[in-house]
Amino acid sequence: MEKHIFVIAPDSFKGSMTAKQVCDAVEKGIKNVFPEAKCIKVPMADGGEGTVQSLVDATEGKVYEARVTGPLGTPVMAQYGILGGAETAVIEMASASGIQLVNEDTRNPLITTTFGAGELVKACLDRGVTRLMMGIGGSATNDGGAGFAQALGVRFLDKKGEELPFGGLALKDLERIDISNLDKRLQYTTLKVVCDVSNPLCGENGASFIFGPQKGATPEMVESLDNALLHYAGIVKAQFGKDVKDIQGAGAAGGLGAGLLAFTNASLERGVEIIIDYTRLRDIIKDADFVFTGEGKIDIQTQYGKTPYGVAQIAKEENKKVIAIAGYIEKGMCELYTREFDFMLSIVDKTISEEESMKNGELNIEKRVTQFIIDNKSIFC
Repeated sequence: MEKHIFVIAPDSFKGSMTAKQVCDAVEKGIKNVFPEAKCIKVPMADGGEGTVQSLVDATEGKVYEARVTGPLGTPVMAQYGILGGAETAVIEMASASGIQLVNEDTRNPLITTTFGAGELVKACLDRGVTRLMMGIGGSATNDGGAGFAQALGVRFLDKKGEELPFGGLALKDLERIDISNLDKRLQYTTLKVVCDVSNPLCGENGASFIFGPQKGATPEMVESLDNALLHYAGIVKAQFGKDVKDIQGAGAAGGLGAGLLAFTNASLERGVEIIIDYTRLRDIIKDADFVFTGEGKIDIQTQYGKTPYGVAQIAKEENKKVIAIAGYIEKGMCELYTREFDFMLSIVDKTISEEESMKNGELNIEKRVTQFIIDNKSIFC
């Protein structure tokens, strides 16, 4: 057999394996059959969990830790990455303000804050970066990005001229926004916001109604939060001439998308497309014979900006065969994604639990890839 080139470009398997670990496991599976094969590993992400690690791995950068304010106002340790070249930083807002930092008893979108996400941006600016990339998925917040802005010098004032407390509900009392102390370095910083949802800030498809319940909001709380964000958007428009209420993506991360648009020169962009550009995946795939991609779960949402779908679209432009591997593949997906994926492999061993399968995920990926190649050797020869 001639020496084939495999490109391995998966997302992380959330809560189980980083994208790099998935890459390594797929490579082992390939080399169990074809030890001379060339494997080009490109750890991917779509702006959510694993974005920092994937881009740091892809550019030989470095991950740093910072002590910041968590969503409940208490200190947490968060991470950010400085990419190779030291000019670009990458942040996952969830590291500082994510849903994983609260539990069933403590989650409360009335009071949770994005202040820590702003502190992460400040930490990056202190390192002299001129470009920032921020993934804004998985938040515990519904504060319209007010906390983020507060961390960078913005003051949100009530009728008495007193600063508002943390949280989305407090925005109902907003009278005036003072940006005189907003960090000046933001003016000279390019900020790309990696956003995988298109929801507006307010209304029935907005931040409060769509995402509030999963953050602990009751129907009454949802109404109150939506009204507070509507009032907030009105103040932003009146003072700064920026209408953030109905912009697609403004409702991401409890309205952090809107706050970023209001107080920085941010642009909202599709996550996987940014990662594809940073990793030069298009050029890498051109010389490939086969492309492996994947994520923890392939379902109906995969087609809406998720990593495997984005990778497959690039690969199909170059007429490459695409093999998708996942922890779990929802019923009916093989029929739905026939154009994107030539083959779809699940690593879940039906003789044991899904949880047990994922616990031994790397070994299961290796075995599944090896067996797939053995069973379909005619494709590779």
